[in-house]
Amino acid sequence: MKKTLLFVILFLLSFVANAQNLEKELIQNTEASVKKLIDTSGNGWKKFGNVSLLFNQSTFNNWIAGGENNISGNLGINYDFNYKRNDLTWDNKVLASYGLLQTKNADFEKKTDDRFEFNSVLGKKAFENWYYSLFLNFRTQFTTGYIYGKKDGVEIRTESTNFISPGYLTFGPGMFWKKSDKLKFNFAPLTSKMTFVDKENTTIAGYVDGSYFGVDANKSMRYELGFYTSGYYKFDVITNVSAENTLNLYTNYLENPQNVDLDYTLAIVMKINNYMSTNFVFQTIYDDNAFRGFQTRQVLGLGINYKF
Repeated sequence: MKKTLLFVILFLLSFVANAQNLEKELIQNTEASVKKLIDTSGNGWKKFGNVSLLFNQSTFNNWIAGGENNISGNLGINYDFNYKRNDLTWDNKVLASYGLLQTKNADFEKKTDDRFEFNSVLGKKAFENWYYSLFLNFRTQFTTGYIYGKKDGVEIRTESTNFISPGYLTFGPGMFWKKSDKLKFNFAPLTSKMTFVDKENTTIAGYVDGSYFGVDANKSMRYELGFYTSGYYKFDVITNVSAENTLNLYTNYLENPQNVDLDYTLAIVMKINNYMSTNFVFQTIYDDNAFRGFQTRQVLGLGINYKF
């Protein structure tokens, strides 16, 4: 009887132990399945963007205080196409804008904006919100830029820039932190930066090395190696008012590393309805190879928007 009771007790203990192991294994498998489901739930392409047209117009008639009739327009595109596959992400953004101003008595139309920029970051998950990354950034303008002046009372203009003159190509490996599509940063300590220009601008008589966007005489490209940081943060200020911040920082290890290039853009959209808004854009750039000081631009106007 005692032997039988002992056998029953041992059997029950073995059964309980096996049941506990099975329960643990079931919990682990369930957690793994849930984690995999979460990781793969956003797989595939996610595309979204916005086209905006800003318009300003002023008309004066017998206006004693003075003024000149003018009309201006600005077309802008902000487009994201991001891809996710398990622990792999690929974020892409295209920024393009072009604006013109025409005043009644001016001899030439003048640009109010001219920008093309492409950003791409490829990331493979390392841990939590961190990814090993490889990024690429390209910036240039669409059309010829001029410096305006007067000669013998007549307005004249001199060509100063053009498409891919300058053009900037920046790329390198690093670490990418992404909380969401609205909050992300990239750090790249070994970044190559190439500045492209039209060689005609560096071969003119008396050209001084580096005086045209840092490119030496008789050259069409400048190479730099340095540290690059970029950040993106978009949030709602209040209902129907959003703010989009983009920041790029770069320092060149090879020459004057204490001089940090900066490019910051703030875009505020005050939504009126699904198709109209008041848009404000502020951008500041510091690049001592282009200009020894801060470059700034500001655009404010009533916008017609189309989201896609």
